[in-house]
Amino acid sequence: MSSDTADTLAFDPDRLRDRYRAERDRRLRSDGNEQYLAVTGELGHYVDDPYVETAIEREPLNDEVEIVIIGGGFGGLIAGARLRESGFEDIRIIEKAADFGGTWYWNRYPGAQCDIEAYVYLPLLEEMGYLPTEKYAHQPEIRRHAVAIAKQYKLYDKACLQTRVTDMRWEETSQRWRLATDRGDTICARYVLMSTGPLNQPKLPGIPGITGFRGHTFHTSRWDYAYTGGDSSGGLDKLADKRVAVIGTGATAVQCVPHLGAAAKQLYVFQRTPSSIDERGNSPTDRQWASTLEPGWHQDRVSNFSTVVTGNLADRDLVADGWTDLFRKLMFNFQHAENPDLSPAGIARAMELADFEKMEEIRARAEALVNDPDTAEALKPWYRQFCKRPCFHDEYLLTFNRPNVSLVDTAGKGVDRITAKGVVANGVEYEVDCIIYATGFEVGTGFVSRNGYEICGVEGLHLSQKWDPGVSTLHGLQSNGFPNCFFMGNLQSGFSPNFTHMLDENARHITHILAHARDAGWSRIEATAAAEQGWVRACQETARDIGDFFEQCTPGYYNNEGKPGERSGQNSWYGGGCDEYFRILAQWRAAGDFEGLTVS
Repeated sequence: MSSDTADTLAFDPDRLRDRYRAERDRRLRSDGNEQYLAVTGELGHYVDDPYVETAIEREPLNDEVEIVIIGGGFGGLIAGARLRESGFEDIRIIEKAADFGGTWYWNRYPGAQCDIEAYVYLPLLEEMGYLPTEKYAHQPEIRRHAVAIAKQYKLYDKACLQTRVTDMRWEETSQRWRLATDRGDTICARYVLMSTGPLNQPKLPGIPGITGFRGHTFHTSRWDYAYTGGDSSGGLDKLADKRVAVIGTGATAVQCVPHLGAAAKQLYVFQRTPSSIDERGNSPTDRQWASTLEPGWHQDRVSNFSTVVTGNLADRDLVADGWTDLFRKLMFNFQHAENPDLSPAGIARAMELADFEKMEEIRARAEALVNDPDTAEALKPWYRQFCKRPCFHDEYLLTFNRPNVSLVDTAGKGVDRITAKGVVANGVEYEVDCIIYATGFEVGTGFVSRNGYEICGVEGLHLSQKWDPGVSTLHGLQSNGFPNCFFMGNLQSGFSPNFTHMLDENARHITHILAHARDAGWSRIEATAAAEQGWVRACQETARDIGDFFEQCTPGYYNNEGKPGERSGQNSWYGGGCDEYFRILAQWRAAGDFEGLTVS
């Protein structure tokens, strides 16, 4: 550390780098994503839908529609809305759940709410004439908004709910996709939009003995209120005489643990790596502020948030929350430096120092709020802030001050095994009545694996076969050999922590293409191999800095469980940032020549 740094900083960057590296190294595993189990076969009951009151009964369909959207979460809803706005009528959404909402249909655990402020996270606010009731809306309100979008844009019309796609094949003679479902449907479609989401398939840890536990178990994305009592607001009264284990300490656990701690006779929280827990500061919507909003406010706020949290310098920070705090610090430091180094290397150094400062605050917060010094120490995260998804909560840390709540820190090793009676960690068996898995969703697995069906394109080409050497698309939205098929999501697209912003940009771009195809009389649209190769190169080239960052991170789903791999840049998002990605799409549309597509 240089002397001028020593004089001006309240921490030693070299010491922090060493600590971060040591904490990362002791968490590395050779099996990476293979440490998790697929919820199939004997474990298949973990994905059963506990929320269905009445099964939808219908006869199998054998028909044709113009557009099929697979997935009824916010991605599918936004795409359906944008297509409706452009005059498309013949739209069918296929969704495996019993209603719209996607992750907000499934995740009904107590305390569930958005961790991106609702004024930017909830889509189509101005179009719907709606303003969330609080800064961080809770799950029931978010799901109601999803259902309201489906109703306003008539997306229930022709929808196939409680329906899973099982096969999807391109037919060159008819220039149509033929889809099969688990309801015996055969559906032909001119266009298919894939909006299955990155967090749609729950995963379980591959802990020895996981199937031998004799008590009760469930995954947080299928919360069992029949067992716990209460609802998404808490009040889990049936746990008053129960010993409960929670395995996992990510964003879901951070929200449900306070409710479990308030209700259970005894709660054990098993931790491999602590999350960073910053202040949330939720509050009701200020109606006086709301009255000042002018047309276009929502897009302005959404764009500003994505600009700030992806590291681009902005003149102002409209959201000003925990997500943007790090970047406000960075901008402050640049604005008050005499000769700021604005080279890429200089910005990276400044970002690291601002990150160190922020994480020192996070660790100090744990120390200030948690009474037991050993527990407080175990709850301190030792990594860069965006190595794992940051969490924001005002009760999580305080929950560990309850006499009935115990943190079982495994020093990065994870749980040893599960027995018939409980959970073994650090060589100690904890007898429990119930195990709740807060272990998240499949992220690093293949696209086809996560969706549960193969996509067969031109001349029998399988998407899994084509993408096995690495994801290959144009703008993350189209892939050569799969005409009239569009992908919505993170892969080779523009990542923002505010996922709905990226989905809306995807939807607008796809709608632009399909509207022009309709007006021009096109029936077949396909990305060229050359254009696709050019985009893959752009993703690889812009991913290098991101790859270096995640290589140094503690293992998690952001860095493929500590194994970014040779193709990580190609199989991730566009590394130039979401603002640049959105500009690329806008410039492509403005050019009007549809470069990189072959049409007929």
